Parts: sequence; C-alpha cells; structure tokens
Amino acid sequence: MLSKIAPCLWFDGQAEEAAEFYTSIFKEGKITHVQHYTDAGKEITGGKPGTVMLVVFELDGLSFTALNGGPQFKFSEAISFQINCADQAEVDYYWDKLGEGGNPKKQQCGWLADKFGVSWQVTPTALDEMIASKDEEKSRRAFLAMLDMKKIDIQALERAFEG
Repeated sequence: MLSKIAPCLWFDGQAEEAAEFYTSIFKEGKITHVQHYTDAGKEITGGKPGTVMLVVFELDGLSFTALNGGPQFKFSEAISFQINCADQAEVDYYWDKLGEGGNPKKQQCGWLADKFGVSWQVTPTALDEMIASKDEEKSRRAFLAMLDMKKIDIQALERAFEG
C-alpha cells in the first residue's frame, strides 16, 4: 500500500541493490514495484533505457522509493530513519545488519550509516523513557552514558540511570 508521505532515496545506480538489502533486513519488507528507464527523456535523465530507474518498497508498512538519479546528490546525516527497538536483541540485530559494510566513523550515539550512506538511528524505546524521566539527575546520567556509546547498550544505560 502506498503511504501518503513516502521518502524518496536518491542513488547512483544502486537503487535495486539497496531495496533488496533493506527488504532482506526488515521482516515486513517487500519490493512492490520496479520501473525501468525508457527512451523517453533520456537526454534529460541520462538513464540508459532498460536499466532500473526506481524501486518502490515497503519496510514495516512504510513505503519508500529508491531512485537511480545519478551522482549529483549524496546522503548525509541530516536525514535519518529511526528504528524503535523493544530490547537489546532488536538493537543488536538492526545494528549488525544495517551496519555491515557501513562506515564505522559514522557510528555514534545509536546512529550509523549503512553501506549506501543512508543514516539510521537504532534506538531502544528504553532510552527515550530514561531521557524523558522526570528525575533530572537520572535522565542526565543516562544521556551522558549514551553520548559515549556507538551501539546503544541498554544494560549500561540502566546502570547509569540508576546511578
């Protein structure tokens, strides 16, 4: 089902590979449409007829479009996708799968960049609960602990939270 608002991710020839990668990671992931370039507009798009132009896919019910638009634009950390994880097993799963082949220098505070340069926030819901605590000292300790982490460690956060 097409979402009312759907992110469009700009790739330089890796749209189908990226869609296959993401849909293999998310249990509710599927490719719903692949469209190829034709002769129409090739002078403007630069797309070679017969090659993949775009791939529409879903991850847990959210629709995405992956577009092979060329080398003009790159991903940055200014946009990221947040994965709300129920427990450490989920954090570990998404961190390991999405981080495979990514840039380790772009890993901090639960954020990572995957092998395509797309940024993800792999965060446990427990982190949000601790940071939002009405006990400012507990919240501060959890926040400071998170700042020293690459992948979020829930037990370490809980220890910091409790003091």
